[in-house]
Amino acid sequence: MAYATNPILTGFNPDPSIIRVDTDYYIATSTFEWFPGVQIHHSRDLIHWELITHPLDRLSQLNMLGNPSSCGIWAPCLSYDKGMYYLVYTDVKSFLGMFKDTHNYLVTATDIRGPWSEPIYLNSSGFDASLFHDDNGKKYLLNMLMDYRRWHSKFGGIVLQEYSDEKKCLIGEPKIIFKGTPLGLTEGPHIYKYNHYYYLMTAEGGTGYEHAVTMARSQNICGPYEVDPQNPILTAYHAPLHPLQKAGHASLVEGHNGKWYMAHLCGRPVGKERMCILGRETALLEVTWQEGWLRLAHGGNLPSETVEIEGVEADSTVEKKYLMEEFDQDTWSIHFQTLRVPLGERASLKERPGYLRLYGKESFTSSHHQTLLAHRQQSFYCEVTTKVDFKPKSFQQMAGLVYYYDSLSYYYLYITEDEVSGRVLSIIASVLGKGTQPIGVGISLPEEGEVYLRLTTEKEKAYFSYSLDNKVYISVAEAMNATVLSDDYYAQTGHIMFTGAFIGISCQDLSGQGTYADFDYFEYKEL
Repeated sequence: MAYATNPILTGFNPDPSIIRVDTDYYIATSTFEWFPGVQIHHSRDLIHWELITHPLDRLSQLNMLGNPSSCGIWAPCLSYDKGMYYLVYTDVKSFLGMFKDTHNYLVTATDIRGPWSEPIYLNSSGFDASLFHDDNGKKYLLNMLMDYRRWHSKFGGIVLQEYSDEKKCLIGEPKIIFKGTPLGLTEGPHIYKYNHYYYLMTAEGGTGYEHAVTMARSQNICGPYEVDPQNPILTAYHAPLHPLQKAGHASLVEGHNGKWYMAHLCGRPVGKERMCILGRETALLEVTWQEGWLRLAHGGNLPSETVEIEGVEADSTVEKKYLMEEFDQDTWSIHFQTLRVPLGERASLKERPGYLRLYGKESFTSSHHQTLLAHRQQSFYCEVTTKVDFKPKSFQQMAGLVYYYDSLSYYYLYITEDEVSGRVLSIIASVLGKGTQPIGVGISLPEEGEVYLRLTTEKEKAYFSYSLDNKVYISVAEAMNATVLSDDYYAQTGHIMFTGAFIGISCQDLSGQGTYADFDYFEYKEL
């Protein structure tokens, strides 16, 4: 017997939408402001998962230029019907204050790896859109309804509207089919048909520690829906010491072995303040149908650290992730992403063969043209090393290694030029937009020559170091507090954010002179 270890998708991989096509399983997850949009992982045993594609890979499908942090792609829904893959996604343009601007689109493909079609606009009435394919041939779009009125809940219920494959648009009138349970914040809807019932699965309780999965059912797709008497069917709110927290936002799949499984969102907190540095991840559970309702196979409503996969003889061992990107191919690894839009002319793999040349643009504060190529942090213990060749002429020119949450919170180990000290290595520590430079002007470097930069993480702590020979590494400053790079740190201030920590290479030129830095390699190693 083989076992899947949770989370099955580590690091920032929230809002899973799981499907099976023959013996292949696919999970789509949210990417927010990171480009290309949507991650799709593949597995044949539910244990070992491989990132195979980002379907929204061109600006005609997704242009997030100017999108604020934690906007962009929310909760994609992946489905399959009669030889066609369907992907519904929301591009959120704003979410702070009274309003949310949420535009929903659909793309299709006959091959999961693409190419995916140009987008079909659906609506803008709310987020977390999903597509249900009924067995009578009809298709329906669901999404939560966003209500800006102060005397109403912002979460106005789940809306259903028919979609015409022939006309490529929504038809008929939208109908609110479910107002939610007392948990509130009803979102993330999916419909499943089983034994003549339509089952409506929703996420409730918010995206933090009160997150939960609730169920309702009806014999008519338009309702009324009967609420599951044992809701919530999944939550970790009542078990604060459980290693998997924030359990919610789920989807279902029937396995090739006849068992049913639920993919759901989770978070792994660290430290006394319970901060989820790795962001919201994806876990798996076996579920069963009992007396007309969905139940966790292991009983209760808590997530599980492991799940037995019956009928699978695969090795349950999951190796630590390792990536050595030497920038010697026509493109870089699929595990890298950029912010909001492609790097385009801000990057070149041809100008200096064997190196990635990054042309400096705007600061990390910008929501437009940053030059940053980054990899998710997927383990609490990892080591990232890069080698950079950079000859700045001004303090406004910087390049280096960044430990990044969003435009306001990051740690940046960078090379720059000081009028007095010459070429130096320094650090910017920005926490919620309040920046400090803990080592002042910085550490003097030779005026020329490549420099090795390294970040080592140990749960709540992050350590920067550098080397001139890749043999002796010298520590830079004191340990950094990694917990500030989390949704939960923001939550302490009353702000809600949704991503996770990334580690990347970057270049800025605030003078506008177009300076560049050459990176020889990027090594990500889990310890």
